[in-house]
Amino acid sequence: MIINKMTWEDRGEGTMKTIKVKGMSCDHCVKAVTAALKAIDGIDHVKVSLEAGEATFGEIKPIDIAVIEEKIRKAGFGVG
Repeated sequence: MIINKMTWEDRGEGTMKTIKVKGMSCDHCVKAVTAALKAIDGIDHVKVSLEAGEATFGEIKPIDIAVIEEKIRKAGFGVG
């Protein structure tokens, strides 16, 4: 299911979400997006794929998508 540029999957203790990330070109980019997402309280199990251009993460409490998008943009990348 796609919700506001994100897909999600209920996994019981939280929700796994995937968001498209634009502008990644190397492993350093992957590390920067990973760090940005891990810094958000309530996010765990972060996996960023350079090849797919997306980040998947666990949301253990509701987080406004604007917060997630802002963190990714502050790291220097686009969303969508």
